[in-house]
Amino acid sequence: MKSFKDKKVLVMGLGLLGGGIGATKFFAKQGAKVLVTDLKTRKELKESVKKLNQVKFVLGKHRKEDFINADLIIRNPGVPRESKYLKIAKDNNISIKTDIDIFFDLCPCPIIGITGTKGKSTVATLLYLFLKKKYPKTFLAGNIGVSPLELLNKIDKKTKVVLELSSFELEDLKKSPHVAVITTLFPDHLNRYKNFKDYVDAKKSIFKYQNKNDILILNNHDPETKKLCSEAKSKVYFFKGSNIAAAVLVAELFKISKKDIKKVLSNFKGVPHRQEFVAEKKGVKYFNDTTATNPKAVIFAIETFRKRFPKSKIILIAGGEDKKLNYRSLARNIKDNLDYVVLFPGTASNKIKKELGSFFKEPSSFKVRSMKEAVKKASALAQKGDIVLLSPGAASFNLFENEFDRGNQFVKAVKKL
Repeated sequence: MKSFKDKKVLVMGLGLLGGGIGATKFFAKQGAKVLVTDLKTRKELKESVKKLNQVKFVLGKHRKEDFINADLIIRNPGVPRESKYLKIAKDNNISIKTDIDIFFDLCPCPIIGITGTKGKSTVATLLYLFLKKKYPKTFLAGNIGVSPLELLNKIDKKTKVVLELSSFELEDLKKSPHVAVITTLFPDHLNRYKNFKDYVDAKKSIFKYQNKNDILILNNHDPETKKLCSEAKSKVYFFKGSNIAAAVLVAELFKISKKDIKKVLSNFKGVPHRQEFVAEKKGVKYFNDTTATNPKAVIFAIETFRKRFPKSKIILIAGGEDKKLNYRSLARNIKDNLDYVVLFPGTASNKIKKELGSFFKEPSSFKVRSMKEAVKKASALAQKGDIVLLSPGAASFNLFENEFDRGNQFVKAVKKL
């Protein structure tokens, strides 16, 4: 393994979801001189900070000199590429990488990478469970909050590694996994990317550097995903629409038996925060779909629950901060399918309200200021047999630490009813 001993490594962006912690621990164990810098304060990052020792911190700010004096900068994927501090580093010829970059450079075994606007966590988790049936040394990491660098001392050439990869993690990657899966592609994160094409281009790194011995798996039911076939140098397979079909197809390529696939599926309860059943209270079912952070994901959730519970009323809890997305289709879907919508404050909520027009007034729609108030209002509107669905279609950072904090607060509020 490449030596980082005594190298000055600057970790830019500790974050709250675990990736920054894993990268920091890795370089500290390698004997590097690690400095962690984040615009969030020590108080905001206290849960992450207390998991680390033998490193120095500069929190609540970035310092110009730290980006000049480092040998290597590890950029948290959430840090914008156009950061002025990264420009300072580039101007001083400092190497800038992500933990994913480093892992691809050092990983001794083939990597299976999963990306997509929606569905990547479910596919990655299912595939991990399938592969473990035949290959006990299988690991899952990446965008699920686990830095793959934490795995390096556990893996060898026979190991199987499944990585969930976001557009942020892929955008500067110069290597592709041996097996790449793209679940769906529709507009998201347009507050970060210039347009939808720019967002898709970031995703393309998952297959851009593949060769004829590699494999690309695409969604035959998603037009944006399907048309990437013509750009592939690798062997292309198609799956039909669902997350389960994608994971099963990869499992079959790895010779996982039908018996093992069936066993895993029979025990699979889904991934937390993704259309997750939370509880039934007084005959009302509550579902947590907090990772639906764009309008199309909410439309998908509404249509899914409308089919599952055709006779139930659905009370939607939605809204938050905008990512420069269009909410016209979602508003139309809400008008056609729902009786009530409860909205958090935020720029996305303002767009939704505008598109809803006259629908957005009592008794159809309500504004709330917290998760506790949202759940209380939704439960008051719901009657026996109804569904309360948290599916925000927006970013969370004006009220919550992240989308998982939003989901956890929903679960907590529901359980207190």
